Amino acid sequence: MEANTALNSCSGTARDALSVLNHVFGLPAFRGAQEEIVRHVTDGGNCLVLMPTGGGKSLCYQLPSLLREGCGIVVSPLIALMRDQVAGLLEAGVNAAVLNSTLSFDEASEVERRLLAGDLDLLYVAPERLLTPRCLTLLGQANIALFAIDEAHCVSQWGHDFRPEYIGLSMIAERFPDVPRIALTATADEMTRKEIIARLGLAGAPSFVASFDRPNIRYEIVEKQNAPAQLKAFISERHAGDAGIVYCLSRAKVEDTAAALTSAGIPALPYHAGLDAGLRARNQDRFINEDGVVIVATIAFGMGIDKPDVRFVAHLDLPKSIEAYYQETGRAGRDGKPSSAWMAYGLSDIVQQRRMIDESTGADAFKRVSIGKLDALVALAETAGCRRSRLLGYFGEEVTGGNCGNCDNCLTPPQLRDGKVAAQKLLSCAYRTGQRFGAMHLIDVLVGRMTEKVTQFGHDKLTVFGIGNDLNEKQWRAVIRQLVAMGHLRADSEAYNALKLTESARGVLRGETDIMLREAAPGTRIRASRAKSRRGDLAPRAETKPADAGLQAALRAWRADIARQRSVPAYVVLHDSTIDGIAAARPATINELRNIPGIGDKKLEHYGDELLALVKAADS
Repeated sequence: MEANTALNSCSGTARDALSVLNHVFGLPAFRGAQEEIVRHVTDGGNCLVLMPTGGGKSLCYQLPSLLREGCGIVVSPLIALMRDQVAGLLEAGVNAAVLNSTLSFDEASEVERRLLAGDLDLLYVAPERLLTPRCLTLLGQANIALFAIDEAHCVSQWGHDFRPEYIGLSMIAERFPDVPRIALTATADEMTRKEIIARLGLAGAPSFVASFDRPNIRYEIVEKQNAPAQLKAFISERHAGDAGIVYCLSRAKVEDTAAALTSAGIPALPYHAGLDAGLRARNQDRFINEDGVVIVATIAFGMGIDKPDVRFVAHLDLPKSIEAYYQETGRAGRDGKPSSAWMAYGLSDIVQQRRMIDESTGADAFKRVSIGKLDALVALAETAGCRRSRLLGYFGEEVTGGNCGNCDNCLTPPQLRDGKVAAQKLLSCAYRTGQRFGAMHLIDVLVGRMTEKVTQFGHDKLTVFGIGNDLNEKQWRAVIRQLVAMGHLRADSEAYNALKLTESARGVLRGETDIMLREAAPGTRIRASRAKSRRGDLAPRAETKPADAGLQAALRAWRADIARQRSVPAYVVLHDSTIDGIAAARPATINELRNIPGIGDKKLEHYGDELLALVKAADS
């Protein structure tokens, strides 16, 4: 069988990228830099591609693999990613396969045979599998169209998800110098980009950097008070019945949170490395294949999950960096519809993350970089300005206007006040108590609370005792958190998280440094998902006929049946946007159905008659 069989239906224009895009994937046009990237790689060029989740990275290597002679080799770190992408490609009529640890010896041998016979368009390989002598020998005998290194940030020790097995991928450039290489990731700061380029031999190759903006995602960070209750309220009020991901730092917290949500009537499942592998796989499959399931997970979950209709991502613990935050929140709204990135955050989160850095076995240079990344994330959490502008600015993207209209600070601007006196009181209290105590004790001293510890150390006799009784405990916690974020205080993990003054605190105490503090919010600041962005409705619905809701329901039920029969996720059969398109346009003929985005030649062949019958039934 010939390679690139998916091109056979392209009627004489098989070598044209736009034609393949339309006939195979059912898409009418490229987005952003996709076309430039596709043509560059198809012509044999190497490159680095940074494109946000949902931005169309996969097409940047899938199309050149179809347009070039041979098979495209895709290095992917997660089995879930391989499985979903291969299922989608097979639905589109592309000969794709995986080579990973889930295959038996006979199954792997059959994939190897097909590769050597020229019967594959794309082959997804785990990095550790690719580096085995057997696989390298196999690739040396095959006709290779290109190498695509997905999730390329994993190669960088400065990245948020470093994987040692990725280091060995540097040999691809040495062993296959004439085969084009494309490295792809959704997030990487300047330091990470430089390491990707160096390790993968991409010096001199162009970098294609798309905007990191995800305008459909609403960013919201709230002060952590009763996080479980806050999370339940957020889901119940804003995302009832929606699919979502909740991230927690520990396995115990994952299980407790999932149980609490389930008790509140929210279908939630735990996911972490300590669970039985079978249960973990079943929970992941339910999340992917069913509607409205919430997965509560450690950060081990999510990379490579293609589920497009995740309506929210929530964090109950602070991530390690802005890169991690961006990557994890980016799993919401891959379909472009309005979605939420919500996080509950407090001083304890900073202390916990700082302790983890201090107690790690990493070199001093690594710890310094990690602390810098944590400081940047804390600054994002504490900013009184536009969160989107600060987030994009971290990745070197300039933002004009300063008001995105779709983050909590832009929708409900926080009040600022002159905090110089409060800061001086707090810093003086920390200094006069010997810089040996944590936040709670300092607050007790400031408000004049006669606790056992206060009297034990004689702190009721200090001049700072009671000088802060104009503020309550919640307000003082906000002051402490913001001074830590500004760098005037730091939590010393070696001294039981004692708050210590930094060098910059001198300027505050002398009155030389201005301090503006944001007022603690009275409660949940964005109460309903119906709150409008100043950009307007971010996902306007197409004008539809009155029977639209009934037709959509019929199409979704049909899709669910097909997905069960074929043992694939529902979105692999048809994306929500394609179902919405069919319901809006109500095609009556094959040609009209063919014009719906997401309906390529193979899907038209497989499902065309059934879809038209559903439309006709809805109109009758």
